[in-house]
Amino acid sequence: MMWLKYSVLFHLVLCLPLTLARTDTRLITQGATIAKPNCQRSCGNLTVPYPFGVGIETGCSFGRGFNVNCNTSFNPPRPFINSGNMEIIDITDGTMSVKNWVARRCYGPDGLRNYTMSINVTGTPLTFSDSNRFTIVGCDDFALIQASSPRNFSSGCVAMCSNISDVIEGECTGIGCCQIEIPRGLQNFETRLLTLSSHQTVSSFSPCGYAFLGDYDSFDFTIANLDDPSFMQTVTDQVPVILDWGIGSQNCSEAKRSNDYACQQNSYCVDLADTGRGGYRCNCSQGFQGNPYLSPGCTDINECQNNPCDAHATCINTPGGYICSCAKGYVGDGEGDGHRCIAKNSEFPVLKFALGMSFGFLGIIIAATWLYFGIKSRKLMKLREKFFQQNGGLLLKQQLSSNEVSMKSTKIFTAQELEKATNNYAEDRILGRGGYGTVYKGLLTDPQQIVAIKKSRVMDQNQIEQFINEVIILTQVNHRNVVKLLGCCLETEVPLLVYEYVSNGTLFHHIHNSGGMPWFSWDNRIRIAIESASALSYLHSSAAMPVIHRDVKSPNILLDEYYNAKISDFGASRLVPIDQTQVSTLVQGTLGYLDPEYFHTGQLTDKSDVYSFGVVLAELMTGRKPLSNTKTDDEKSLSTFFLMSLKTNRLFQILDPRVRREGSLEQLQAVAELIKRCLKLHSEERPTMKEVVMELEGLRKFSNHPWILQPEVEEEVVGLMNEEEATDLYTVTISPPASTGPYTMQHTGTSPLIHAINSPR
Repeated sequence: MMWLKYSVLFHLVLCLPLTLARTDTRLITQGATIAKPNCQRSCGNLTVPYPFGVGIETGCSFGRGFNVNCNTSFNPPRPFINSGNMEIIDITDGTMSVKNWVARRCYGPDGLRNYTMSINVTGTPLTFSDSNRFTIVGCDDFALIQASSPRNFSSGCVAMCSNISDVIEGECTGIGCCQIEIPRGLQNFETRLLTLSSHQTVSSFSPCGYAFLGDYDSFDFTIANLDDPSFMQTVTDQVPVILDWGIGSQNCSEAKRSNDYACQQNSYCVDLADTGRGGYRCNCSQGFQGNPYLSPGCTDINECQNNPCDAHATCINTPGGYICSCAKGYVGDGEGDGHRCIAKNSEFPVLKFALGMSFGFLGIIIAATWLYFGIKSRKLMKLREKFFQQNGGLLLKQQLSSNEVSMKSTKIFTAQELEKATNNYAEDRILGRGGYGTVYKGLLTDPQQIVAIKKSRVMDQNQIEQFINEVIILTQVNHRNVVKLLGCCLETEVPLLVYEYVSNGTLFHHIHNSGGMPWFSWDNRIRIAIESASALSYLHSSAAMPVIHRDVKSPNILLDEYYNAKISDFGASRLVPIDQTQVSTLVQGTLGYLDPEYFHTGQLTDKSDVYSFGVVLAELMTGRKPLSNTKTDDEKSLSTFFLMSLKTNRLFQILDPRVRREGSLEQLQAVAELIKRCLKLHSEERPTMKEVVMELEGLRKFSNHPWILQPEVEEEVVGLMNEEEATDLYTVTISPPASTGPYTMQHTGTSPLIHAINSPR
């Protein structure tokens, strides 16, 4: 399992990407002076510039680390670093290229041949450049590279492939070839080349594995490398190792104060802090060339030799640069690539040209801007026209034109009007969010009026005709307790409905925050119940076409400035043809208020609204929320809890304390019985909304008076009235105003859990 050990080690030390700057490569061999006087300038085909010098202890180099050993036993002679075996290929400003070494591990009939490789330049001014890459070539190999000077570094790479067809030509991404970067500044490294399964399955096309460090730009991987018997020699000869070099270990500031500062005249010092070992290099200043390490330093470049000036100018060489002087009678800078020398009598009108170009450019910008906004406006108009037709605008206009009453009472708003009214639908204009859309507060300017603008969710195209019919019907609804629909906008992706603004929030908020609301008495609760029931009765039986609200709940009953009830949110409502008593629909509504019979059958009737209204009445009497996740199973559903309390004669224990104090016994018992009938599981056993209104109106006529009770009942009730007010069953906080409650659902099937919540036991 040794290979597993090395594989895990590889994954732990897989190198981090390093992005470091490449070295400047201006040649120090330019210029007349290359080597010290009386010193050899070259070895074989290599020019050896100072601070390097040919010979050991000859004094021709800047120091011992810069000695070049010229081995004359070869023809031509070959240069090596000091007395080692690293053959030098080239020397430039800051870099040296040396001949490569390759680690190889082969498998075949001749048995295992194992090669490892290490290079060490510690003690010299040389470090490995970050332009090198550590490369592994093979189909069953991985290699580790380790260095200890001047910093510790460990990493590795894996090259794998099972078929020659898997290998990608020219890519070293781990399939047949793998490459990683090394940090700049290393002075030694050792390579260990290992295998995972001894090339047993890949030896036919990859008999060997190779690992080497070399110049990234000099190696291009090919598939043929995998079984090339001369690959090792090719890398050795053609892929050099790049070494960076510098002077000493001091930075420029420190070196300038020392006696052996290397930079001569007309040069500047460059710090090598990123190499990890310090040091510096010298570069010729701008306009100078030569060897900055040899006295007298860099020499001036005579730029006038190539005459960079205009034909009517004279070139004057200066230290580090030149000047072009126009001849007499000409003006300009004289530069060949600048403002040439121009005769004074034909001087170009620069100011006029500049002004003309400026005004012309400004005109182009204005024209382009006008064209851009014109095209954008046209596209927007076409898009709004598309949405208008898509949302049934033509059908709505046709319907309105055939109905004079609807035409007078309904306005089709433009998208710009509503964007302006809502400050482009700003977050601070949101009144509430619900299952069918978001409601914004808007301010219309013509005429000035505060409205509520409902932005619906994306609508099914199959529902457009029904939506338009609902708009027409709602515009004909004329009931003081129904929020009035003022109009709509069809120019947006989803329809926008504009309603009258109701200022005092939702009934839900007032029920569950009634502790600080003195007005919320029992009489006012009965009045609100009567107003809400009257509106629903009107929708069921008096509208031009019956409307089933389908989402009756306290969050959808709004209160105006005088605390009059207003039924709102007809996003889930459905029209019922006069000759039908029920319609089949996708089940929609809010848990806790949802009619269990409708939930199980999908058959929507006006009695579904009756059930939901019964839950609202129970809320008004008890101050409890329709659903709770924090109580026992019996108390999770308000409808179930209320019916169980009636059955076990515990009605007065669950009533709101203020209701107990202010309501007469006859009223409370009668309302409780009415709620019980509204919450019947079978819709035919429930009263109609018209009957609900009549019963509530009759109860309202009862005057409040002290209860006449049996002694034992009186004792129980008086005790309850002296109790502290009970804690709310629910912890959900509702911030007014909101268009829907916290539990909105849409469901197409039945659920035993919901049935249990809505069914009395």
